Amino acid sequence: MRRKCWIAGLLYAFAVWNITKAQIRYTIPEEQNEGTVVGNIAKDLDLQLSDAFERNLRIAVESGKQYFGVDPTKGELVVKERIDRENLCPQSATCILPLEIITENPLQLHRFEIEIQDINDNSPVFQNKENTLNIYESVAPGARFRLESAQDPDVGSNSLRTYTLSKNEYFVLDVKLAKDGSRVPELVLEKSLDREKQSIVSLTLTALDGGKPARSGTTKISVRVLDTNDNAPVFEKPQYDEQITENTAPGVAVLTVRAIDLDEGANKEMSYSFGPHTPDTLSYLFSVDPGTGEIKVKNKIDYETDRSFDFDIVARDKGNPPMEGVCSVHLDILDMNDNAPEIILKSSPSPVREDAPAGTVVALISAKDLDKGDNGQVTLTLLPGTPFSLKTSLSNHYTLITDQKLDREAHSAYTVVIVAADSGSPQLTSQQEILVNVLDVNDNAPVFTQTSYVAHVKENSAAGSILCSVSASDPDQGENAKISYSILDSRVLDAPLSSYIYINSDNGSIFSMHSFDHEKVKVFQIQVQAKDHGSPSLSSNATVHVFIVDQNDNAPAIIYPSALMGTVSHQRMPRSAKAGHLVTKVTAVDADSGHNAWISYRLAEATDASLFTVTLHTGEVRTKRSVSEQDDSSQRLLIEIKDNGEPLQSTTVTVDILIEDGFHEPVADFRHKHTEPEKKNSKITLYLIISLASVSLLCLVTFLVLLVKCARSSRGSSSCCIRRSDCEYKNPNRNLQIQLNTDGPIKYVEVLGGDMMSQSQSFGSYLSPMSEFSDFTLVKPSSTTDFTNTLSVLDASLPDSTWTFECQQVRV
Repeated sequence: MRRKCWIAGLLYAFAVWNITKAQIRYTIPEEQNEGTVVGNIAKDLDLQLSDAFERNLRIAVESGKQYFGVDPTKGELVVKERIDRENLCPQSATCILPLEIITENPLQLHRFEIEIQDINDNSPVFQNKENTLNIYESVAPGARFRLESAQDPDVGSNSLRTYTLSKNEYFVLDVKLAKDGSRVPELVLEKSLDREKQSIVSLTLTALDGGKPARSGTTKISVRVLDTNDNAPVFEKPQYDEQITENTAPGVAVLTVRAIDLDEGANKEMSYSFGPHTPDTLSYLFSVDPGTGEIKVKNKIDYETDRSFDFDIVARDKGNPPMEGVCSVHLDILDMNDNAPEIILKSSPSPVREDAPAGTVVALISAKDLDKGDNGQVTLTLLPGTPFSLKTSLSNHYTLITDQKLDREAHSAYTVVIVAADSGSPQLTSQQEILVNVLDVNDNAPVFTQTSYVAHVKENSAAGSILCSVSASDPDQGENAKISYSILDSRVLDAPLSSYIYINSDNGSIFSMHSFDHEKVKVFQIQVQAKDHGSPSLSSNATVHVFIVDQNDNAPAIIYPSALMGTVSHQRMPRSAKAGHLVTKVTAVDADSGHNAWISYRLAEATDASLFTVTLHTGEVRTKRSVSEQDDSSQRLLIEIKDNGEPLQSTTVTVDILIEDGFHEPVADFRHKHTEPEKKNSKITLYLIISLASVSLLCLVTFLVLLVKCARSSRGSSSCCIRRSDCEYKNPNRNLQIQLNTDGPIKYVEVLGGDMMSQSQSFGSYLSPMSEFSDFTLVKPSSTTDFTNTLSVLDASLPDSTWTFECQQVRV
């Protein structure tokens, strides 16, 4: 019952590791022709014929001859080479040839056995075809004489069975059974010899085996009948048994045999030698001292080659004729641990995917040791440091499996070192390296060298210019590491980004598809995606911030006086104006940014250059001296407005000034308010009266003018009113708010920078062209305004008189 449980457990263990212990045995006679079918191994393993071909059914290859093969088309086990059982299993009653069959997908090992049956193809053979025996005539009947044994390599019933002796009157044959089971023929003297009657007796010894039909071999024996010396040497033991370890050093004595001869003198002296039928291999390993009978080791003895030796020692005296005695020697060779274990790969290591689960089978491994007992017990282990382990399946059979998760990016291949150690003393070991490649899996997304990139592009650059290059890397391998770049959808100026930008999908270079205008777009973002070619593919994104660098491509634009008023601005001033009198203020803006938008004013030409000056940064036109009666009443000024860019951009405006007598300023000169307090107090009443009358008149005129303008602009979407009006303009490049005041043409100007793509800031300024001081006030951001159309409204609504007028754009 215990044996059945053990077998069941063993079968369960084999099933777990996909290796099946052999349950199949075939029996064939030796000497079969090549191609002889032994059996259908595929059918016996419950494999379909297609499975046998697809799973690469084959015999595990080891060193030595390959007597059998598998026909993959039929699944049959066939003979590949003629089998001689006597060479394959010499002196063995049974001849079992173990074989292993390997199938793939999944990897499995099947064991089976083939029993090679003996056929009677060998006859008994005597080493010597003729033998001579010297027998003294004085030998009494009953004396025994050992004869040469015949050798038959067949086994079982085909082996040597008996001997027969030719008919004669002196001898009979007696066959004895030796310790090793062999049959030894002996001549028994039945009748005393008479040399004078017959000096030579000729005999024929025949050896017969048990085959059907029986085979036989013969040898001739010549018996020479001798006189005298009637005592042969007799050994103390008929057989000597001894043990000796393999690898015993040459010269070491094994044993000493000793014989006694009852004769005297020369008939008693004897010498020792090997028997006449001693093989050359034995005489190569051992020697016998002729005088002492001491047997010594001559050369190295190997247990794995010969485990025991049987031979005869002959003691021959010096009588005339000499007599001899024979004894048998049996030597058992003791095994030593002198063979290192051997590691055998049953299959080549399979590459493993890096996402393979723990327990994936990589290779089938076995071990063997030529030693026996504990010396031949082998244990396999792995050197630490690799994610693999060994699992025992059969005796000395192992499977190499993964025992943890793999990462190809950390290790693309592993060198697994297998250590085999036996249980002998001293212990012997051997090593073998196995290279296991790790197959890549797309488990890493591309990684950009930067999370964000910054590109600066000059406006007006030619189309096709490279903006920048992005780069990403992927630690995977092959197609999993190939990267394609693309731009994610977004919009610039209400147009798809793809109409502005092109990216090279192979190297990540980003090109412009046309030139950019800083005044339309100052900055925009590009979302670049890097995607690998794995399945499924992985991707990552990076942001490219593109800044359009301003170039000085815009000349200053004059806000006041506007070109819509005419090519010449007409201004009036009193002849009583003193030095420093503010005549007018020229106001201009530049659509560029930074240094390119810094504006300066200068007086290029003048009717009388000594009378007027232009403030460099404010554009205020003032008198340099008091106006005299001799000064011409009509003065023309050519004012140049320049920016600070490279190359420089400029524009000019012409201002005609009419100097009038009796023209009074609506606003007092503040520079004299401290120097002439009495004059100011005296005129305040007059100013109040004039102001009240002027305000009344201006309100009436303004109301009439606004009614006319509203009627003219009724086709549009603008509406105007006194003190406040809403206007609609459509220019995405500039934002402007202007407020008129009685101080002069412009009280308040608000310029808004920005466009549809950028969050712009607007700045407002209060300017008083007719005052002594230029007031500049920043106000909160306002809505977008069309600069050009605002100038149109401003020019159309600015008379030479001083009104109060505001226009602000409201975007619909």
